[in-house]
Amino acid sequence: MTQTLEISDDLKDRLDSHCEDGQSPAELIEELVSMYETEGAFLQEGYSE
Repeated sequence: MTQTLEISDDLKDRLDSHCEDGQSPAELIEELVSMYETEGAFLQEGYSE
């Protein structure tokens, strides 16, 4: 089942700025969720344990 989410124009612009060439915001979100599920947290540049 497909869900539809409404996001603000500001969030859409922010997502667009992080997309690679030819990548849709939905594909970026799928990638981020997959990374989170695999690693348990998003990695931040400059962060190490």
